[in-house]
Amino acid sequence: MTEPTRPLPNFEESDTAPFWEGTRDRQLRFQRCNDCDTVIFHPRRHCVGCLGHDLIWHDASGQGTVYSYSIVRQSYHPFFRQHVPYVVAWVDLDEGPRLLSNVVGIGDPSSDVHCGMAVRVEWEPHGDYAIPLFRPL
Repeated sequence: MTEPTRPLPNFEESDTAPFWEGTRDRQLRFQRCNDCDTVIFHPRRHCVGCLGHDLIWHDASGQGTVYSYSIVRQSYHPFFRQHVPYVVAWVDLDEGPRLLSNVVGIGDPSSDVHCGMAVRVEWEPHGDYAIPLFRPL
């Protein structure tokens, strides 16, 4: 019997492809509008601040803080079922974007994670691409 695998995004979807291309080099990318300076994440074709199209890609440091989180104790997907309990967190990157990911490398999710906790990106490889996860600093 094969081990269940993580469900993966479409790495070639037109709006998000540059983000996923960055993961090949372990770069965590986000967009910023060149017209109004709005930080944009998740990747898209237009600015959510001014609806402009002059979006520039930037590389984040990969450091941030946990804004909020939830502990998942039951999962029906075979891949995630083998990882319960696990943490799903909104992470505020130092450069401004907020993204949803997992916090890994912790012993007890009930006591080892808290809002405001400093984290750094860690990469889970999948072929040429990688999924950004976060580990406490």
